[in-house]
Amino acid sequence: MELGISTYTYGWAVDAAGAAAGQPFDELTLIGLARSMQLSLVQVGDNLPLHHFSPERLGAFKDFLRQHQIALEVGAKGLTVEHLQLYINICREMGARLLRFVIDEDGYQPSVDMVIGIIRSCLDLLQRQNIILAIENHDRLKVRQLETIMKAIDSPAVGICLDSVNSLGAGEGIDTVIEVLAPYTVNLHIKDFNIKRPAHKQGFIVEGQIAGEGKLDIPFLLERVRSYRRCKTGVLEQWVPFENDAEETLAREKCWAEKGIGYLKSIL
Repeated sequence: MELGISTYTYGWAVDAAGAAAGQPFDELTLIGLARSMQLSLVQVGDNLPLHHFSPERLGAFKDFLRQHQIALEVGAKGLTVEHLQLYINICREMGARLLRFVIDEDGYQPSVDMVIGIIRSCLDLLQRQNIILAIENHDRLKVRQLETIMKAIDSPAVGICLDSVNSLGAGEGIDTVIEVLAPYTVNLHIKDFNIKRPAHKQGFIVEGQIAGEGKLDIPFLLERVRSYRRCKTGVLEQWVPFENDAEETLAREKCWAEKGIGYLKSIL
């Protein structure tokens, strides 16, 4: 499994926090960080949406990737026929072989049947362009619903992007996610976490943690996903709690990424 970093490894930096601290973050910054950690894979997610790039910016990005021998995976959200077709074309232009999609977007939550129809309408295009569509487990849909989608499509061109924490939003833990979705996983979002009670003991707080230092059993996750031989890439993602200000948060985010990648390299 090839290891990489994502724009969601540096969620605060990509967001307004980076600009507020005088540290603007773009696609070239991501490549520089990958090179500094001796990685050859980056995933650009919907927090840095490529369909907002000008043709000139996309071209310069492609040239920079080629120059530094970095492979690209592309992320998007809001699964409609038009948006999926748009991103398949972006992947083709950029030479990306994996397209990660979050189904929902603000105000848009298609049914399982709608999702199946959308994917089927673009399946031939995916196959012709040799692009794998990876549907991410993301809050709303239960893993059995995602399994229904995978079984209905039944194509090597479509699989799951397994995120290790997102399904908590749908009330499902990592063991359930692995059991159901590992056979379909083509891309892995490795995101460690902690769950703790606040001081008042009324409920729980879920927060990110440095990879290898939280509650996620990463060796077990990797072992199960690898056993099905479909997942070729994994990227480190992070939920870094906000510190006192943007500058401290960005420093913490960078430190976490370096430690997390170091740990993942040691076990991959």
